[in-house]
Amino acid sequence: MNIGEVAERTGLPAKTIRYYEDIDLVSPARAANGYRDYGEDDVHRLAFLQRARGLGFSIDECRLLLSLYQDKDRASADVKALALDKITEIDRKLAELQSLRTTLKRLADTCHGDERPDCPIIDEIAKGPTLQ
Repeated sequence: MNIGEVAERTGLPAKTIRYYEDIDLVSPARAANGYRDYGEDDVHRLAFLQRARGLGFSIDECRLLLSLYQDKDRASADVKALALDKITEIDRKLAELQSLRTTLKRLADTCHGDERPDCPIIDEIAKGPTLQ
């Protein structure tokens, strides 16, 4: 099948599919006319990549997940470790976002939000990081 059909079946843009080919995540066959000729395995692999990316896995992590997926002798502990590492990363990002929210909320609460020019939000941003 052609890239348009694969894009429709997987919900991925053709540009993303071509990118995944460029970085060797998929390798469709080539028809006699040189066009890409995707098979069911390619569609399944692309759908797998789309789900993994949707779960927040990086391209390199997706590459590892694909290799684990294809390795029928894999240890599920390897897959679980990768998922647990991703959870740790998500928890760290959540903590950072919560901290940002707390800071912005405090600043917004102290801003008068009227016609006066003084603004603690601008003042805080202008301070920048503390230099040592």
